[in-house]
Amino acid sequence: MSLPPLKGKQKRVLIVGAGFAGLKLSELLPVELFQVILIDKNNYHQFQPLLYQVATSGLEPANICFPLRKVFQKKWNVYMRFTEVTGVNTTAKTITTGIGEIPYDYLVLAYGAVTNFFNNELIEKNAYSMKSVSEALLLRNTLLQNYEKALSANTEEQIDELLNVVIVGGGPTGVELAGAICEMRNKILPKDYSEINFKAMQVYLVEAGNKLIGAMSEKSGTTVQQYLEKLGVTVIKEKAVKNYDGKVVELSDGTSLHSNTLIWAAGVKGSKLQGFKDEVYSRSTRMLVDEFNAVKGVEGVYAIGDIAQMETIEYPKGHPQVAQVALQQAANLARNMVNTEKGKSKTKFEYKDKGSLATVGRNKAVADIKKLKLRGFVAWFVWMAVHLMSIIGVKNKFFVVTNWVWQYFTYDPSLRLIIRAKYRKQ
Repeated sequence: MSLPPLKGKQKRVLIVGAGFAGLKLSELLPVELFQVILIDKNNYHQFQPLLYQVATSGLEPANICFPLRKVFQKKWNVYMRFTEVTGVNTTAKTITTGIGEIPYDYLVLAYGAVTNFFNNELIEKNAYSMKSVSEALLLRNTLLQNYEKALSANTEEQIDELLNVVIVGGGPTGVELAGAICEMRNKILPKDYSEINFKAMQVYLVEAGNKLIGAMSEKSGTTVQQYLEKLGVTVIKEKAVKNYDGKVVELSDGTSLHSNTLIWAAGVKGSKLQGFKDEVYSRSTRMLVDEFNAVKGVEGVYAIGDIAQMETIEYPKGHPQVAQVALQQAANLARNMVNTEKGKSKTKFEYKDKGSLATVGRNKAVADIKKLKLRGFVAWFVWMAVHLMSIIGVKNKFFVVTNWVWQYFTYDPSLRLIIRAKYRKQ
C-alpha cells in the first residue's frame, strides 16, 4: 500500500477513529516529529451529542458533520485513509485494513464504543440504536413513516403500536430523545396529522436503575424526571427490558408495553480487534490501559476515549465515556508522545471533571458544574452554548443556532423529511 514518505525525524502515528479523541490528537501532534495517518470508516467527523436532534427532525445531518479533509487542509503532516481496520500485528507493528497493511511506530486506538444489547439477540435485531448519523436518519424515517401508516391502520391497537415509542435507558441520550419526541407530539404532529388523535400516543422511558441521569446529582435526576412527566413522558424505573419481538416489550416484572418502535439507549461497550489477547479487554470490552493510556502488555499501542478503561481509585471501573474525557486524554497523550521523542518524562493522566449537562426540551435542562446546580432556562442556555462551541465549522454553528432560534419561536423544526436510500441494481 502506498503511503507518503517520512520526513526527517518523523515517526508514523496511526490513529484509528476520528471521534473527539482521534481528531484532537491528530490536531496536536507536531509536524516536525510525527506523520499522522488518520483512519476512519467515514470521511467526516460527527457530533454525537446532537444525533438525537437529527432523529427527531430538529437538525439535518450536515449540520452536525464536518468533512475530515477540510479539517486538516492546513495540517501538512496529517493524511487520511477511509476504510475499516480488521486486525493488528503488534509484533510486526502493522494493522490490517480493507485497503491493505499499514506499518506504524505508534498505534492509537480511538474508535469509540458500540451499543451494548447485553447479548440479547432479539432486542438487537428489532430495536433502534443511536450511535451514528445513519442510525439517526433511520430512526427519523421510521418515526415519520409510522405516522403515515397510522392514517391507514384498521384498528386502535395497530394505531397505538405505530404511535407509541419506548426508550430504554435513562441517561442523557434517553431523556433527550424522550423530551424531543414528546415536544413533537405536543406541538407539531397534531398540526401535520389532524386525522390522528395524538393524545393517545404514549412515550415511555424505561430505566433499570432507581434514578435518571445516573452520573449527575440526585437533585438533577429528580428535576429531569419532573420535566419529562410534565411533557407527558411515562417514566418507568427499577425495571429492565427483558425482551422485544418488534411489537411487544417485555419488562422484568412481567408487564408489557406495545410499540413498533423501541429505541435502545441503555449502554455501550467496546469492540475487539483481531490480534489482541483477551486479557487486554475488560468485562465491558474496553481496552485496559495504564495511567499514560498505554494498552497494558502491548508495546507502542495506546487507547483513548470511550474504548479505553483506565482504572483508578476514583474511577475503579474506568472514566465516564464522555467527550471531555476523550479530549483530555488526547491532549495528555500528545504531550507525552512529544516528551518521549525528546527524551523527557511523561505525565500521568488525571481527569478534570468540568461538569455534566442534560436537556429535556425548551427551557428545560439541568447542569452540575462542581458545586453549582443549575436548572431551567439558565441550564438550557448553558447547554446550548457548550454544544454550539464544540461543533466544528463556522457554517455548521450558524445553521445549528439558526435552527434552534427558529424552533424556539415557532415550535416547528420543519425538517420532517422521509429520505429513502436508493440502491443501484447489481
